[in-house]
Amino acid sequence: MRIAIASDHGGFPLKEELVPFIRSLGHEVDDLGVHTLAPADYPDAAERVGVAIRRGAADRGVVLCGSGVGAVMAANRMEGIRAGVGHDSYSARQGVEHDDMNVLALGARVIGGELARDVVRAFLAAHFIPEERYRRRIGKMEALAKRYGPGTLAGG
Repeated sequence: MRIAIASDHGGFPLKEELVPFIRSLGHEVDDLGVHTLAPADYPDAAERVGVAIRRGAADRGVVLCGSGVGAVMAANRMEGIRAGVGHDSYSARQGVEHDDMNVLALGARVIGGELARDVVRAFLAAHFIPEERYRRRIGKMEALAKRYGPGTLAGG
């Protein structure tokens, strides 16, 4: 599988640990930065990962910031991106199986390296279960995005 990964400065140290780990699992990794501890903004990291997925250059993505919260919020602003914060392996696996999650957001100041590797392993090993109830729920999420996305008025 092709994996895009990016971070802001807060996620940089953990990203540097995860890139070789993901490769050791047999995946291609496209490290989209950052490559230093210089201040950087998490929306930029989320955009780089989201664009790679939307263009078909990556199958899934990992985006890191200090808490994971900003990165997931930014990633979910992009059409076709279904991002979730996953600080445990159950959520990372279930997010893919039930919600077709394609981006995993991690908070480098929340989760340690060993647990992060377990979470990433679960995320990458999981496969969407195409049951009707899961497809229906994803369709409802897409409908919400169309009704209430940027530039629309609440309520319609």
